[in-house]
Amino acid sequence: MRHVEAEGRLSVAMVGTRGVPARYGGFETAVEEVGSRLADRGHEVRVYCRTSADTGRGPDSHLGMRRVELPALRRRSLETLSHTALSVAHLAARRTDVAFVFNAANSPLLPVLRAARVPVATHVDGLEWQRSKWGPAGRRYYRRAEALAVRWSDALIADARGIADYYRSEFDAPTTLLSYGAPVLVDPPSHRLAEVDVEPGRYHLVVARFEPENHVHLAVEGYVRSGARLPLVVVGSAPYADAYTAHVHGLAAGDPRVRFLGGVWDAELLDQLYAHAASYVHGHSVGGTNPSLLRAIGAGAPTIAYDVSFNREVLGAAGRYVRDAAQVAQHLEEVEAAPVQARAAGEALQRRAREYDWDLVADGYEDLARRLRARDVPGPQPARRRRAPGAGATGERDGRVLVA
Repeated sequence: MRHVEAEGRLSVAMVGTRGVPARYGGFETAVEEVGSRLADRGHEVRVYCRTSADTGRGPDSHLGMRRVELPALRRRSLETLSHTALSVAHLAARRTDVAFVFNAANSPLLPVLRAARVPVATHVDGLEWQRSKWGPAGRRYYRRAEALAVRWSDALIADARGIADYYRSEFDAPTTLLSYGAPVLVDPPSHRLAEVDVEPGRYHLVVARFEPENHVHLAVEGYVRSGARLPLVVVGSAPYADAYTAHVHGLAAGDPRVRFLGGVWDAELLDQLYAHAASYVHGHSVGGTNPSLLRAIGAGAPTIAYDVSFNREVLGAAGRYVRDAAQVAQHLEEVEAAPVQARAAGEALQRRAREYDWDLVADGYEDLARRLRARDVPGPQPARRRRAPGAGATGERDGRVLVA
């Protein structure tokens, strides 16, 4: 097993997500992809998972990782923190070499791990306080939580340069840049598409959690306003978002071209949807590097993305960018009018996807874990701001929203 014989076995805990198997978002994808690789290399990996009221208790292990299931309060404002509190208490009593804590919102619990002398790296994710689902109190909490993550973490992990730049600018804090991987699909089959009544190359695709910052509404509104003839397939749903989901469905009312599939957890079907789409519309705007975007370009999907620095970092010149419904409509029509050029752009994006390798990402986590165990990291940083809270967090330049 690589590295283990020479440098010793690590015990690693992963805390703060819904856990594995990955069925929800970027954090869960990272935990599954990185954790399974670390386990395959001979390390002991413990993943804290939320008990599911829908599926009941899950298996004790998954892809070599030990699963520890604990409950959570089923309220949006308390679900993450309540589960992490139980996880941290469990972890502090049982020790581990290193803990990776996902989501800066969990930072108020870091002193428990510090008191137990567990070295900890916090994956800070995107700018959660910018999400409209949080009211003023929630946004203040997330802003404060960022500062506490800087103060109480031994290391910070950023998954995008924009996030790393933000923590450097706001807190003068260094981060370890560890992005996500992009699974590259070569000659993927298409036999599963018949299950959702679409044909290869004959539909546009959206895959997103239904939240305003993911701009599903913009994709649907732009499509409905367009002269596109191919159907729009929308994959996704979200807990605690009934009003927004109703708004998105309302925008498509009466248009038979829009097809809502809800959540699709079947990885094979989802891969085939990405791989054979005429275009993929990606509206995520605040979450850093997004696994859905990487999955799309790994499948070679021509991509139309909301114009923020995170998406430009991934797509470069091979992407198409939008800021409003009219631009969505324009790009969808252009894709249908020039499918050969669109497919060439998808091939260029797939070449970019090869730069995002889960094995290399796992190397980065493994190296950071060894440095944390050896205390070979700078340690907690003073959480000082260069600007007043809420000021200058984002700006616009050349028509793009940038992270400061």
